[in-house]
Amino acid sequence: MFRSGLRLTRGRGGQNAFSITRIVHLFQNQLILVLCLAEIAFGQIRYSVPEEMKRGSFVGNIAQDLGIDPKRMKSGSARIVSSDSSEYIELHLDKGILVVRERIDREQLCGQTTPCSLSFEVIMSNPMQLHSVVVEILDVNDNAPLFTENEIKLEISESALPGTLFLQESATDPDVGINALQSYSLNPTTHFNIKIQTSPDGSKYVEMFLRAPLDREKEDSLVLTLTAVDGGEPQRSGTVRISILVLDANDNVPVFTQSVYKADVMENAPKGTLVTAVSAADADDGLYGHVTYHFARISSEIVELFALDETNGEITVRGVIDYEKNKHYELSIQAKDQGGHMDSTKLIIDVTDVNDNTPVIALTSFSSPISEDSVSGTTVAIINVKDPDSGINGQIDCSINKHVPFTIKSTLKNYYTLLTEGPLDRERNGEYNITFTAVDKGTPPLSSNKTVTLKISDVNDNAPVFERSFYTARVMENNVPGLSVFSVQARDSDCNQNARISYLVVDSEVGGIPVSSYFSVNSENGVIHALRSFDYEKIKAFQFRVKAQDGGSPPLSSNVTVKIFIQDQNDNAPQILYPVQTTVSAEIVPPSAEVGYLVTKVVAVDVDAGQNAWLSYKLLKATDRALFEVGPQNGEIRTLRQVTDKDAVKQRLTVVVEDNGQPSLSATVNVNVALADSFPEMLSEFSDFTHDKNYNDNLTFYLVMALAVVSFLFISSLVVIISVKIYRWRQSRIFYQSNLPIIPYYPPRYADAGGTGTLQHVYNYEVCRTTDSRKSDCTFMRPCSQSVLMLDPSSTETMQHVQKEEHLLGDSDSSAEVRL
Repeated sequence: MFRSGLRLTRGRGGQNAFSITRIVHLFQNQLILVLCLAEIAFGQIRYSVPEEMKRGSFVGNIAQDLGIDPKRMKSGSARIVSSDSSEYIELHLDKGILVVRERIDREQLCGQTTPCSLSFEVIMSNPMQLHSVVVEILDVNDNAPLFTENEIKLEISESALPGTLFLQESATDPDVGINALQSYSLNPTTHFNIKIQTSPDGSKYVEMFLRAPLDREKEDSLVLTLTAVDGGEPQRSGTVRISILVLDANDNVPVFTQSVYKADVMENAPKGTLVTAVSAADADDGLYGHVTYHFARISSEIVELFALDETNGEITVRGVIDYEKNKHYELSIQAKDQGGHMDSTKLIIDVTDVNDNTPVIALTSFSSPISEDSVSGTTVAIINVKDPDSGINGQIDCSINKHVPFTIKSTLKNYYTLLTEGPLDRERNGEYNITFTAVDKGTPPLSSNKTVTLKISDVNDNAPVFERSFYTARVMENNVPGLSVFSVQARDSDCNQNARISYLVVDSEVGGIPVSSYFSVNSENGVIHALRSFDYEKIKAFQFRVKAQDGGSPPLSSNVTVKIFIQDQNDNAPQILYPVQTTVSAEIVPPSAEVGYLVTKVVAVDVDAGQNAWLSYKLLKATDRALFEVGPQNGEIRTLRQVTDKDAVKQRLTVVVEDNGQPSLSATVNVNVALADSFPEMLSEFSDFTHDKNYNDNLTFYLVMALAVVSFLFISSLVVIISVKIYRWRQSRIFYQSNLPIIPYYPPRYADAGGTGTLQHVYNYEVCRTTDSRKSDCTFMRPCSQSVLMLDPSSTETMQHVQKEEHLLGDSDSSAEVRL
């Protein structure tokens, strides 16, 4: 609460020093304060904070205690309205809290008045709201008891009798309550002792009396220490040194002419004004009969206000006297002779009030705006009028300006109610400036004015209007559920509840599923949130309506269409359509193949869109990298040079297919190539690819095997053709009911699904297999009819079953079309 190491010292002369660090210890071990004690009663919020808090310290969360959103306070331009509290308390609109603006010294602010509090109002507009706040300043034991003098010198005759009173002294402590002065102690007490007395105003003072006779011949001077302590934690104290000079006998004491003096003084009396004079007589002669006058047991405040002439006993005005701070003063005056004897008397000074304060108008309650259909006699505002003056000077008359349809009536003492008088017409006048005038009955009369603006509200005759007639937004697929997509905003020219707009999604369906399961809208601010993670490959766009409804009765509403596009993300790797990896096959390259001979073509698709579906092909590994190359755009595998006898008959190529997304995704495929002239040689090399072994069966075995295969294929072909027909018929029926993404597949022509031209060429091959495989060749065929292929994005075996079926349709005695 305080800066570490900072120490402050107060007091005069030898007064004990105290430090702020002790105050910190006080807060840690003794006080458990509730810094934000909010009470909302009769429209008033009350907080309590200790004094001496540093700037920026938390006072209270007024937004929370009022149940108001901090954004509401900021939009309403909430501010503190006070003539004297704004320099101590500050409102932070962004958080809706009250903090200390400047260090608060309770003693400087309120003196001995308790409780000490700051009162102010917090006002907001749109709509207008007013809240009264009281911040009570709690006392902290930051002041030690203080004597008016550092040293008291007494001259006491040795003939003084035990029990004789020699000193009346008091210390002042600006703190209040338990932190104020509590007791006194004297040391040593061999000859003197003290009695603690209480004044009518509750303050404590000490009387020092003789306990045992003095003997000047044994001890001609004494030094005593009088200590005043308070009740705070840690306890603070102040001391005064009492030096006593023992004199010879003086058998007469001064005697005042009156035991109590009374006087009157006008507030704001000029300095030097004579209040009264006191007088005391001493029957002794010489120095023992010379009397001087002194103040006793008075606070520093009285010392600042009044002056006492030690010689003639005249009391005059020294400072500014304010009736509103203190209406009367009680002074203790001592008369001392030169022998140390004294007498005391009381002076009671009554302060006469002067009409020097203008009336204060406080707006207690204010309803703005009010509906134009309000009946006559409707309460609009309640004001409180105060005048610190007393008597006739504090009596007030209140009125309002003329030519407005309002009247003012007094309900309780110092309270006035503003009422409507007659019908209100918002179309003729949307607001009124009402001026309250308060005049007291003093001489001369003083007055004050306060003007408020009262707005007249309309009935709910306007529906909300959206800022746009159509809203569009884009959301990246694979979004986090709960993502804020964008917001819709509507305006209502009405005000208050009639203009309080709530948003909701109009019930509709997307693909048979309610749109409310995909999106939600914040009813207060119109922010639309995505409730699911979207997949571009399944759903590419949503269109629904949002309703804006005001809070009027009956409510009015309007709708707006919202369209949200799902943006593609590179979340799907390329899929290899050909060659199919689940079947073992090999491409035949005759030794006589020319440079640039087309071996085969790697066909791949990517279900993503745009550049995420742009595919490129690269040769990752090869048995002989100098023999083959792969087209980076079309995936065509061609020869780079003439085939030689030194080349391995079995060649294995690994091709990687990458998309153009960020980061890019890829897939790899292995392509087996046999360098052979005849079909038996191809079968032999194909067997080598499959089992990686060398079999030395004779030609007869292969012929018998080929015959069995041809027979089997012929029978299987009939079954497969029928199955394919049935399968395609079932697929056409499922096609219109499926939510799976559709990728056009055009055998024999392959094209990029995104229209980027990844597959740009058409290749049709006729493989003619005969018993003399060396006569087999490839001829180009015309394109076949277009067909549509459905892909499941979760499957990596797309087109596998189709390729198997086409492979099984081949016949060793007849030509078969292999479409790539």
